[in-house]
Amino acid sequence: MTPYYAILLSLAAGFSTAIGGLVAFMIKKPSPRFLAVSLGFSAGVMIFVSFVELLQTGIIAIGFAAACLAFFSGMLIMFVIDFMVPHEYIAERIEGNGSNKKLAKTGLLIALGIAIHNLPEGLAVFAATVHSLPLGIALAVAIAVHNIPEGISVAIPIYAATHDRFKAFSWSFWSGMVEPLGAIIAVLFLMPFLNQTITGAMLAVVAGIMVFISIDELLPVAHSYGEEHQSILGFVSGMIVMALSLWLAGQI
Repeated sequence: MTPYYAILLSLAAGFSTAIGGLVAFMIKKPSPRFLAVSLGFSAGVMIFVSFVELLQTGIIAIGFAAACLAFFSGMLIMFVIDFMVPHEYIAERIEGNGSNKKLAKTGLLIALGIAIHNLPEGLAVFAATVHSLPLGIALAVAIAVHNIPEGISVAIPIYAATHDRFKAFSWSFWSGMVEPLGAIIAVLFLMPFLNQTITGAMLAVVAGIMVFISIDELLPVAHSYGEEHQSILGFVSGMIVMALSLWLAGQI
């Protein structure tokens, strides 16, 4: 029964991203100041979790040099994706009404980064649950706590670009549902091979991807609204919220 427990736990953890996405239903019309703060907040969330949790886990698992190599490989992968993928066309498909391609592209990349981040987390929940059910439950709760601000990070720019609450919620929901997909992949294909080394390397790569998105997309777009101090305030607030969520998760 343990693999099924792992899938259920990863499903619950992934669904918490959708809880963060519910913030889209609480906003009427985001102002430039609100967008600057919220995009800065998203960058703070992603950078903090990348360095404090993901890269750190990679360093413990595979060593400093190998983890750094994986980290910069993740940045390179994201650079290639950013260069090769026709984001403007995809942004138009997301928007529907053509309101703001830059925000739509930013929301797309955040959702992509969170989804890629959630995939190895699903693998991690599976590995922990197979080792020990109480450990798997503890890890799933920890992931669920910090997935909530990540869901907010996905929903805000999508909603600002589209003014469509359901679309913003659905993007955050589906980015979270990648987490149980990671557990299902582990059950079907990776169970004989999954170990701490592979999981650590994957998390370090994801850290590089998320830091690249934050630096290349989130902070520049936040500054473009002419509210530099507010974007920095949001950035620091995102780091504080993620730090508190990780600390609270460690206390559970």
